[in-house]
Amino acid sequence: MFARILLIAGIAVLVWSAVAHSSQAHGAKQAVTVRPYDTLWSIAQRSITQGRYGGDVRDAIWRIEQANHLASADVRVGQTLVLP
Repeated sequence: MFARILLIAGIAVLVWSAVAHSSQAHGAKQAVTVRPYDTLWSIAQRSITQGRYGGDVRDAIWRIEQANHLASADVRVGQTLVLP
């Protein structure tokens, strides 16, 4: 009986650590450099296809603006942006 409880507890810890590890990787910030003809919209759209922001481009733009302290959606070539 004790061995069974110990086994179940061990499995629970392994599952919990795997879930915690995968959620940290998804929440990691990423830096991107603005390329020619990039707009904040196109950068946000690329980020969405990588599984960020739940599919809403407007929300992605807002989050990128907030994370980078941008007053507008204007970006320039060579600028580095953090994608939260």
